[in-house]
Order: sequence, then structure tokens, then C-alpha cells
Amino acid sequence: MKEWWVQVGLLGVPLLAVYLHIPPPQPSPPLRSWRASGTFFTYKDQNIFYRDSGGAVGSSDVVILLHGFPTSSYDWSKIWEGLTQRFHRVIALDFLGFGFSDKPRPHRYSIFEQASVVEGLARHLGLQHHRINLLAHDYGDTVAQELLHRFFPVLKTLFFHPLPKNSLSKLPFLPGLEQFSGPTRNPRRRNSGTSLAAPSAGVSVSVLQYINQRKQHRDRWVGALVSSSVPLHLIYGPLDPVNPHPEFLQHYKKVLPMSTVSVLDDHISHYPQLEDPMGFLNSYLNFINSF
Repeated sequence: MKEWWVQVGLLGVPLLAVYLHIPPPQPSPPLRSWRASGTFFTYKDQNIFYRDSGGAVGSSDVVILLHGFPTSSYDWSKIWEGLTQRFHRVIALDFLGFGFSDKPRPHRYSIFEQASVVEGLARHLGLQHHRINLLAHDYGDTVAQELLHRFFPVLKTLFFHPLPKNSLSKLPFLPGLEQFSGPTRNPRRRNSGTSLAAPSAGVSVSVLQYINQRKQHRDRWVGALVSSSVPLHLIYGPLDPVNPHPEFLQHYKKVLPMSTVSVLDDHISHYPQLEDPMGFLNSYLNFINSF
């Protein structure tokens, strides 16, 4: 009789072949509508999905929305209309490997590459002379931190030129800044909100390398926040299992005392823009309108 592991292997090979050829699930009607309202640009031969909506008359402000893991730009759907009433342009993208964007594999995904994708989109849309506000969540927080680190010389001419450094974009953050949490960090990650994301079948496991990258480049990315003159704001749900209350909030305020904070209702968790869209939107607009 053959060894049991040989039998398992013989059975596993055809099952794996079937799995790899299963087509991704079809998007729901809301997701199909979301995709139809956007388009694609090419970054190094990869198709990147983005949505770009014109909004408020008389405003020149632009906001770029950076989604989290493991979801997509659809995370911003519940506040999209509200943002268009305040900003001249509202822009969101699906990072490489997420949502409707290409998911190459094998591929060495990195936060550095995702930041370059955002820069590429800004160039594609001709935003060199516009004021840019970054609104980031979770995975997108770290991309935003890398963009801050590149502030000079790259971002000064790409996003913000010719504005002086002390009048540049406002950068609010949603939870997901695990690199601040130190020993109080909850290592278990809850993937709430996944069902709202665009299909992610075929995403390479290497997307998860961002967790190791956060540890490896902590000084670089936390340092970008600590040394930045860009106004910062945190919108926080106290029930967030990724950044537990009150330890995370206490540590955040200690590391970034210059940042302002909005704390939402006690039942709000890791996806406040979906769980409490009006509370989140009001907190964000109050921050933006305070300048």
C-alpha cells in the first residue's frame, strides 16, 4: 500500500488544478455600478482601476482616498456623494492586487510600489498644481506615510507644487496604524467588510508582506508622521479590534501630540466609513473646514 501522503498528493493535484481554474465570483449590482463609474490607467503594464468624480463648484481642493486591506475603493462608497459636495475632485483607486486592478502573480508587492502607483495616478490626472488631501484607511495609512516620506523632492512637485510646505495637504487617518501600538497591539486581524469589496480571487499571498514591511520600515514611516508639518487627524472607532481602546489611542496621542482626533460612538469598529458614514463624514469635514 502506498504511503498515505502519496495518496493525498495524488488526490490533491487534480483538486488544486480545479481550484486554480475556478472563475472569480461575479460582482454584485452595486459593484458593477461602481466599476462602470470608473476607468483604468496603466502603471508598468498593469491596469489600475480608479474613480474620479467632479464635485463642488468654487472649490479647488482634491481628495485622494486610499483603501485598506483586504478590500478596495468600494469602501468609500457610502461617503462618496458627501465628499463630492465639498471637494472639487474626489479620487479613489484600487491598489495593485486589490479590487478591479490587476493581480499579477508571482509578484513582489510592496508599500513602496503602491505609493508609486498613487504618484503615477496623480501624474496621469494632471494634479501637479492642485492641492491634495489624503484620506487613508488601514493598509492605505502606510502608503500615505510613504508618500509623506517622499515629500521632498518628489511630492512637492507632484502633488502640491507650487504651494509652500507649511500650507500643504491635510492628512487624516482612519484606524490601521498598527506600527504605533507596540506591546498593546492585537495581533489578530478581523477582515470585516470583505464582502463589500470587489472580487479578490487570485490575490497573491505576497500582498501580506506589508505586515513585515511595516515592522522593517517602522522608523521611516512613523518618522514621516512625527517630522511632518502636514496637519494630521485620526478618526477612531473605540470597538476597533485591530487598534484596541484605550491603549492605542493613548499611544497615538503620545507619539503624535500635534494630531487632532475624532472618537466615534462606542459601537463603531475598524470600518467607520461603512459602519457610521455620517458620523465619519461629519468628523472629516469638520477637520477639513477648520483650516
